[in-house]
Amino acid sequence: MSISKINKKNDRGTEDVVLDQTLRPTRWDEYIGQKHIKDNVKILLRAAEERGHIPEHILFYGPPGLGKTTLAHLIAKETGRQMKITSGPAIEKVGDLASILTNLAPGDILFIDEIHRLNKMVEEILYPAMESGVLDIIIGKGPSARTIQLDLPPFTLIAATTRVALISSPLRSRFSGGVFRLEFYSNEEIAKIIERSSKLLNIALVPDALEEIAKRSRFTPRTANYFLKRARDFAQVNKKSDKKSLDHKTVKDALNMLAVDDIGLNSSDRKFLEILIEKFNGGPVGLKTMAAALSEEEATLEEVIEPYLIQLGLLERTARGRVATKKAYEHLGFNPKEGQEKLL
Repeated sequence: MSISKINKKNDRGTEDVVLDQTLRPTRWDEYIGQKHIKDNVKILLRAAEERGHIPEHILFYGPPGLGKTTLAHLIAKETGRQMKITSGPAIEKVGDLASILTNLAPGDILFIDEIHRLNKMVEEILYPAMESGVLDIIIGKGPSARTIQLDLPPFTLIAATTRVALISSPLRSRFSGGVFRLEFYSNEEIAKIIERSSKLLNIALVPDALEEIAKRSRFTPRTANYFLKRARDFAQVNKKSDKKSLDHKTVKDALNMLAVDDIGLNSSDRKFLEILIEKFNGGPVGLKTMAAALSEEEATLEEVIEPYLIQLGLLERTARGRVATKKAYEHLGFNPKEGQEKLL
């Protein structure tokens, strides 16, 4: 695909698309972290190759930005297979999936991102395709309806999702190659990823600057690479330093401008905790009440804001509602013993 076509299809602009492709690992030894998944997938691929079979179907799940799509690309590269990419929301009708499956070549890999958003009728077409390599098509309606079976070329389905609980049990059970959960990265692993990305982008990072990005990156490689690119942009526009050399102060100023604090909380995260502490004395308070106080949807709080706060130990979900922890009070500068009285 040409750069001009990429630019038309992606409103982030050509440069960001090319950068994302450049930063994506192309070999197993370049993929940092997720060792248990890499080891299992390597065995799966090698065993299939030795038997002369295609790899079995694989499902990756976990929070956004941890490398699910990258793993699919690596598998395609390692096996030398062609990969067709689509997503759950893009497959609206049974005919859409039928068209994709019948156009696969033998041994191709089909990657479906956000597979939990597949239409249920479309999902049912996948069952025989994954299990028996056939496509059941119903022609006509009512008593005159009949079913025809089309043989499909052997293929490997690799799927990714951020909401594995929304995938039905029959579909999950057909991923015979394995269902793998991606874990959050350690700060040390994130630092290695940033170091690799900075070299690819020809950016010199002092150790303190690298650590500053790593500790604010929410244990997520995609976020770390985003912060690295924005720090580079900040340095270039403000001419604080050579755009290809980032010091600690430049990185810190750039991330402060993005309203990301020293543990990775953004303005929405801090507002959540501030309202919980100042208006509700730290809780407990129900989800609906918090959503109304923040003018946010309940799903946004549950799925976007709260997980990272819980992960850091700043928030607890109890039977009675949300409760701010002592650590949350201390991080925001409130005295947990005196409730709403701000520390000097």
